[in-house]
Amino acid sequence: MLTALIVIPLIGALLISFVKSGTTARNLALATAGVAFIWTIWLISQFDLSNNGLQFSEYLPWADAIGLSYSLGVDGLSMPLLALNAFLTAIVVYSSVPNIARSQLYYALILLVNAGVAGAFLAQNLLLFVLFFELELIPLYLLIAIWGGEKRGYAGMKFLLYTAVSGILILAAFLGVVFLSGSLNFDYDSLASQNLSQRAQLIILSLLLVGLGIKIPLVPLHTWSPDAYVEASPPIAILLGGILAKLGTYGLIRFGLQMFPQTWSVVAPGLAVIGAISVMYGSLSAIAQQDIKRMVAYSSIGHMGYILVAVAAGTELSVLGAVAQMIAHGLILALLFNLVGIVESKVGTRELSLLNGLMNPVRGLPLVSGLLVTAGMASAGIPGLVGFAAEFIVFQGSFPIFPIPTLICILSSGLTAVYFVILLNRTCFGKLDNNLAYYDRLTWSERVPALILTATIFYFGLQPNALIRWMQPTATAIASTLPPTPELIAQHPQP
Repeated sequence: MLTALIVIPLIGALLISFVKSGTTARNLALATAGVAFIWTIWLISQFDLSNNGLQFSEYLPWADAIGLSYSLGVDGLSMPLLALNAFLTAIVVYSSVPNIARSQLYYALILLVNAGVAGAFLAQNLLLFVLFFELELIPLYLLIAIWGGEKRGYAGMKFLLYTAVSGILILAAFLGVVFLSGSLNFDYDSLASQNLSQRAQLIILSLLLVGLGIKIPLVPLHTWSPDAYVEASPPIAILLGGILAKLGTYGLIRFGLQMFPQTWSVVAPGLAVIGAISVMYGSLSAIAQQDIKRMVAYSSIGHMGYILVAVAAGTELSVLGAVAQMIAHGLILALLFNLVGIVESKVGTRELSLLNGLMNPVRGLPLVSGLLVTAGMASAGIPGLVGFAAEFIVFQGSFPIFPIPTLICILSSGLTAVYFVILLNRTCFGKLDNNLAYYDRLTWSERVPALILTATIFYFGLQPNALIRWMQPTATAIASTLPPTPELIAQHPQP
């Protein structure tokens, strides 16, 4: 059953390569993404909420000589992320420009990214995870370098180099685990319980943290992301920030926290500090931007820092909040990039100094402005929207362990409101230029993705239990492997 989530987009990509019409390629890609999403929903309906272990497991020997097996499984950590991957891929395909150049290649690459991300979330063999982790590298590079903005070549190459280094470091860490433990394979179950010396675990964990930190991205490993997000087209920016970044945070929990629970307590204080710095840096950098797409890019960096602080704390509530924040971040970021793309296509600029009065009901973009206000409120953690529910759980779970980093995150959530007020005040309000401002109305095809994302953000904000109940048993099981909270505090008191 799980293999279908990988095979469906691969078959779709293969079929698209044989069609000659761009419209046919788009329709086929949309149908493929829709089937994958429906299959994911069916898996969710069969998911046992009382089971905190792996479900729907699949295992086939593959290359025993190198310890590689085709081992798949899903639990409360990976299931919501699989749903996010399938959902946002459908949004990306639908929101792409209908007559985009080289459409067959474009849609095939998007489906390859979907397959690679799904495989990485499902993989229960470390080497298999690396293979899927790297599968999306070349497709995303091409999506940036071919269909990106003016500096797409530079941004694409920077993304390629950083991501390649990330993959090498993660592979080196996994090789170290197998070599030092004397294991004969890379299966997660056989490695998670291996007893290595703390020094060896620290070295391996450090490699993992740097490799995954590049993918997230965390300060100071983030420098590729603003360029990639800005130069990528809006749908591809959704792939980068809404889906791809979650591979890094997922890996932190699965291969960091879960595999090295005792050693995690040693590095956790430092990770909490880095997370708080990322949050503050992202917020302050966003305030300084004049390009609204770059502002959203730095906002994304800041909000990923919340997840690191939560994962570092390692409590049941903070782990639950970390996964909820991954979903909330993906949905909100997708809405923001979608709306920014619409503004740029209708107005012809992303510069704050040139944008004003879009809320004008006659000649402006009132629907886009209203949805942009909603997205800004969700990102700032306003109650009733999914961002509030996720951030509240993160803060509540992290504060008992790391009060100072958590307080910095709370302060930075206020800064989020600051830069979104700046964005909204300069874009949505003010007076339109009477000679230039006659913007085209949105078509229904342009409205649908934003409306669906907004409805989802409202739904999970008003019904947060519909989101967190899938993760709770697994979060409890993960947190139970860590040292008790008093012991962690005693070993690493806050300065």
